[in-house]
Amino acid sequence: MDDLKIAAVCMNPVPGEVEKNLDRIRSFAMEASTGGANMVCFPEFSVTGYLLAPSHDLCYGPDASYITERLAHVAKEAGLVLMAGTIELSDREKPYITQVVAGPEGLIGHYRKTHLSPPEANIYQAGDKIKVFSHGSTTFGILLCYEAHFPEISTTMALMGAHLLLIPHASPKGNPEGKLQSWLRHLKARAFDNSVFVVACNQVGKSGEGLSFPGVAVVLGPDGHVMASYTGEEEHILFVELEADRLHNIRSHRMKYFLPKRRPELYGKVSGI
Repeated sequence: MDDLKIAAVCMNPVPGEVEKNLDRIRSFAMEASTGGANMVCFPEFSVTGYLLAPSHDLCYGPDASYITERLAHVAKEAGLVLMAGTIELSDREKPYITQVVAGPEGLIGHYRKTHLSPPEANIYQAGDKIKVFSHGSTTFGILLCYEAHFPEISTTMALMGAHLLLIPHASPKGNPEGKLQSWLRHLKARAFDNSVFVVACNQVGKSGEGLSFPGVAVVLGPDGHVMASYTGEEEHILFVELEADRLHNIRSHRMKYFLPKRRPELYGKVSGI
């Protein structure tokens, strides 16, 4: 893993206002770059806004290829790795909830949400692949909101080589402090059990679709301890330095790195075998 500075953004995207949201993403990305960030993570649905109404025209506005090109251009212009959330149409009946990943050299890839929350399941289709991405010497995985509740996903990503897990959210209801405490019940375990950094951020503010999002961003070390956090009602960028030595010290300790001691032959129930 490389030493890197990460920026986690709490953003208030307007549902359906793709161009305005893309302009806002560019503004935040340039601010993150000026602040020395190597990587910037935007919330789930940051490009399109959070849409849960089946009657809403999900197809309205620029298509996925245009959105991807715009995000790749922003990543190149800002000189950093960028992750932003969108609705991706498919040749099937339902679209995907997708996080686009781009870097200074262009598009890195897409991650499609594999585990949908009950309100999402009737509108979207689930992706069918867990994957990780790499930039330089850093390998990272993305879990989208509800997926963070499934420990098998983060463990699979860690076994695939992830040093860092990014968890963009579009999680409404509650106040910022309460939402942070709710997240920490499971996010600390994702970091500690897998010896990975965890970075999570949420949308913030009213959506225009009748939802209100508490602003939360948090970064956890591979020891499960909180390194930095933000709670509030305004858009915000949380900057944090992630040092490779911090990860190395955990993973080289004979008592603190658990993954090499796994016995997968005993875990058939977990995998459904």
